[in-house]
Amino acid sequence: MDREIKTWLFDAISSIEEIEHFLPQGERVFESYKNDLKTKRAIERNLEIIGEAIKRVFDKDSNIEISNSKKIIGLRNRIIHGYDVISDELIWGIIINDLPKLKEEIGKLL
Repeated sequence: MDREIKTWLFDAISSIEEIEHFLPQGERVFESYKNDLKTKRAIERNLEIIGEAIKRVFDKDSNIEISNSKKIIGLRNRIIHGYDVISDELIWGIIINDLPKLKEEIGKLL
């Protein structure tokens, strides 16, 4: 695998791990997340990084398979350009439902 692609995949997995650090497994309570502006912004920033990293990977090699890659890139664009229509519920759902699978897929690629 290309060195740049590995770097971008590492950036994505590092951002997932940061999100996990902000919301430890035993402390994942939606109301706590919803009321913590710093954590919300930090997680949104990491989701932007994940989306940008995946975009760069696919720009360089569109044959790499990552589930929901278009949605990941779309989320990045939505956070950046449509920040006013991002709901806490949407982000929370991604954290709980999608990031564990993405982390596993990227781990297998690395």
